[in-house]
Amino acid sequence: MEGQKGRSGLFRNIWPFIAAAFVFMLVLAAIRNPLFVENYYSEGFYMVFARVISFFSRLLPFSLWDIFWFVAIFSLLAGIALVIRKKIRLTKLLLKTGQVLALLYAYFYISWGFNYFRPDIEKRIGLELQTVDEKLFRTMFDSVIVMVNRSHTVIEKGDYNDIDLQVEESFSDNSALLDIKYPNGYRRPKKMIFSNLIAKFGISGYFGPFFNEINLNRRILPMEYPFLLAHEKAHQFGVSRESDANLVAYIVCTKSSDRRLNYSGNLALLLYIMEDAQYLKDYREYLRKLDKPVLEELRFRQEYYYGLQNEVMEHAHEKVYDAYLKSNQVTSGIENYNQVVELAVSWFVRESKISE
Repeated sequence: MEGQKGRSGLFRNIWPFIAAAFVFMLVLAAIRNPLFVENYYSEGFYMVFARVISFFSRLLPFSLWDIFWFVAIFSLLAGIALVIRKKIRLTKLLLKTGQVLALLYAYFYISWGFNYFRPDIEKRIGLELQTVDEKLFRTMFDSVIVMVNRSHTVIEKGDYNDIDLQVEESFSDNSALLDIKYPNGYRRPKKMIFSNLIAKFGISGYFGPFFNEINLNRRILPMEYPFLLAHEKAHQFGVSRESDANLVAYIVCTKSSDRRLNYSGNLALLLYIMEDAQYLKDYREYLRKLDKPVLEELRFRQEYYYGLQNEVMEHAHEKVYDAYLKSNQVTSGIENYNQVVELAVSWFVRESKISE
C-alpha cells in the first residue's frame, strides 16, 4: 500500500516533466518535417484549437496574457518570501516552479508554437526570393517613398474600430493569396493592461498564444496602428516568423481599399528600409524626397519613442527575444524583423512594382 502511494506521489511530481520531454521529442521531429506540420498542425489541429480558445478569450475585454504574467510573477515572489520565512522548503519551491515551466513549455507548442516549423512564407505563397543588390535596393527605396507620399493621410484613435473591420476584410479578401484559412477563430484586439511599463521595453504589441489573444500597447501612435494590428493578426493565423508576419501585414494593408491601411503599411516598410539604408552615403538625399507632412510625422515618432522607451530595458528585451527566436529555428534572431525588406523586394518584383 505504501509502495503504491510512493509511486503515485512520484508520478504526480514527474508527470509535467514527462509531458515536456514528449513535446520536446515532437519538436525535434517537427523541425525535420515542415510539410507534416503544415498539413496536420497548422492547417489541422491549430485551426480547431484557435477557434475554441479565441471564442472564450474574446468574451473578456482585458488582456488575459497580461494578467497571467502578473499572477505568475507575484506567485514566484510570494514563494520566495515563504522560503525566506521558512514556511516552505526551497526544494519544494524549485520543484513547483519546474513543474509549471515544464507545463508551460508543453502548452506553448501545442497551442501555437509548432507553427514555427511550417514552411517559410515564400514557399507557401510561391514567392521567388530575389538577390537584393544595391541597385535593386535603391529602386525599392525610391518606390516606397513615392507610395508613402502618395498614400499619406491622418489616422486618429477614433478610427480604431473601423480600422479593425477593414483589416479583417482585407484578410478575408486576400486569404487565398496569403495561404491562410479565414476566419481561423476570432480576433478581438485588446489593450495591454501595463502599457506604460511594457512600452519601456520597446514592445508595441504581441500575440498571446496561451489564450489565442491579440494585444496592442495603448501608447502606439495611430499611424502605426493598422500595420501593427495586421501583424499581430497574422500571428493568430499561424504566421510565426516576424519577417513573414511583417510581409503579411504589409500585403493586407496595401491591398486594402482603405487609405489609412495603405499609409500605415507603406510607412512601416519605409521604416525597415531606412534602418537598412543608413550605410548609403546619400541616405539623407532619399529622406529629402519625403513630403513635409511625412517627415514631420517621422521626426515626431522618433522623439515620442525616445521619451517613452528605456534603453537598458529595451536592450534586455531584445536579448531575451533574440534567444527565444533562435531557439525556435529563427536563426537570425531579432534581425528577422528587418528581413521583411528582402521579402518585400521579392513581392514588388512579382507585382511588377519595380524591375529586377
